Amino acid sequence: MIGRVAGRLEYKAADHVLIDVKGIGYVVYVSDRVMASLPAPGEAVALFTDLLVREDLLQLFGFSTLVEKEWHRLLMSVQGIGAKASLSILGALGADGVSRAIALGDWAAVATAKGVGPKTAKKAILELKDKAHSVMAMAGAAPVAPSSGPSDVQPEDVLEPIEVAAPQDAAAQSEALSALGNLGYGPSDAAQAVAQAAGAEPDADTASLIRAALKLLAPKG
Repeated sequence: MIGRVAGRLEYKAADHVLIDVKGIGYVVYVSDRVMASLPAPGEAVALFTDLLVREDLLQLFGFSTLVEKEWHRLLMSVQGIGAKASLSILGALGADGVSRAIALGDWAAVATAKGVGPKTAKKAILELKDKAHSVMAMAGAAPVAPSSGPSDVQPEDVLEPIEVAAPQDAAAQSEALSALGNLGYGPSDAAQAVAQAAGAEPDADTASLIRAALKLLAPKG
């Protein structure tokens, strides 16, 4: 399994790129969103990859983050969603957008992707609702390319009193509660997790609250 490719970007095509890794060229298929984020040819690039193996075909698919790669693997598990449709969904919504759509049951958002109809979008929502908890909880996966340094996560161990939320904050918390309910969590547990997540990050949007709450609700040990 080829899980990561790092080298020099040789060229960009409509739906794939060629990456030179010490003299070996890897053709990697990417979404429109990933393609737009890549540097110019000749520059260094790195992507997480997933290898599709079929009897007569080997194809590499590239992703900027591990979260995006894991969403691709989950989307591919849905009957009717192949690699092309998965990249189309991720290109249209991004990893956070897919997380939000699955959590909120928003099949219409999934159906905005090219080549994905309402029937397939509803099937994806139904089948992934109970499978996606771990991916949704993967908060802010870092890009593959080297950065200035690792980010320090500051978890809150104590639930602090929460001030009255602004309208937009209240809407985000309401949507997060609804999403956790759709994922099967009880009202009390969901409310406590969302409250703690909102207390730690008052300006968090819906997707961030869902991720943080899922981390708090994940089994310990």
